[in-house]
Amino acid sequence: MALTAGIVGLPNVGKSTLFNAITKKNILAANYPFATIDPNVGTVTVPDQRLEFLNDLYVPERLIPTAFEFTDIAGLVKGASKGEGLGNKFLSHIREVDAICEVVRCFDDSNIIHVDDTVDPIRDIEVIALELILSDLEIVENRLSKVSKKAVLSKDKEAKMEYELMEKIKDSLVAGHPVRKMQLTDEEKKLIKPFQFITAKPIIYMANVAEEDLLLGENDYTKRVEEYAKAEGARVIVVCAKIEAELAELSDEEKKEFLKDLNIEESGLDQLIGATYDLLGLQTYFTAGTDEVRAWTFKKGMKAPACAGIIHTDFERGFIKAEVMSFEDIKSYRSEKGVREAGKMRLEGKDYIMQDGDICTFRFNVTK
Repeated sequence: MALTAGIVGLPNVGKSTLFNAITKKNILAANYPFATIDPNVGTVTVPDQRLEFLNDLYVPERLIPTAFEFTDIAGLVKGASKGEGLGNKFLSHIREVDAICEVVRCFDDSNIIHVDDTVDPIRDIEVIALELILSDLEIVENRLSKVSKKAVLSKDKEAKMEYELMEKIKDSLVAGHPVRKMQLTDEEKKLIKPFQFITAKPIIYMANVAEEDLLLGENDYTKRVEEYAKAEGARVIVVCAKIEAELAELSDEEKKEFLKDLNIEESGLDQLIGATYDLLGLQTYFTAGTDEVRAWTFKKGMKAPACAGIIHTDFERGFIKAEVMSFEDIKSYRSEKGVREAGKMRLEGKDYIMQDGDICTFRFNVTK
């Protein structure tokens, strides 16, 4: 299950520098607006200490972690929804991602130009929020014009439901409220899914600070962002793009030492991945053997057959049982044999809801 997050922000907030660091891609990061012309896509592996433990235990021929895809989207500016800057083209790119990671400038540096000349993270957040709302509002209004006559003149229940829902969304957007803050039923969420409303996507704010402020964990700017995010029910991650760039050049061991010297437990990337997983309700299960140890991403609440289908559709179609042990059990007993002898190995059926950290062997049979 691929996970895609779009990195957005105003020009010169450290967005592309951060993207360079976390994907180790050498894209253009220049000190002027619109340095990023096309959306750059980079895939990073998801760090998971459980996977490292299983690798040491099984010593497989292949170790395959799950992946996280970042799309770096060009800097938005005021008026983007009307085509200002590089506007609508990039708003369309945001529609294709699962979550939004908005980089907010929370540092002072006279050598780095700000499009509005001064640093004000809340103003910057609100500029982008307005452009995303206006972009969604345009879609709603276009849809209303198409479905209104059908809804009013006919007895088509679906058309009437869509018309009423679009009117409700329009009222919310006009009031300045994103779609994600609306109380929608599962049926309504399903109905609006094809429209890919940007403001329906979950969001994480990444407060980009100077190195000295990262060591403190905050500054006056980040405090303001935290207050704003709290009111919205969103999460804030404090990062330093400069430090992330330095970490990207180090080996895993050197990275651990560097973070230890800075008295930081996790890099900004690791925090971002964890936060985005939580945001999207994602979890990980494993398959393990001497040939391959692999991590698989699934949506919380998925049942065993659907999780088996992530590996191959035949696994889901011909699902019989799943042989399951928890990571904590294999960590305690140090082997599959130990887990079996302790009576902790389980056979689960079609109604089993997969749990984070499950280690599975799927039994299936597909007849032609």
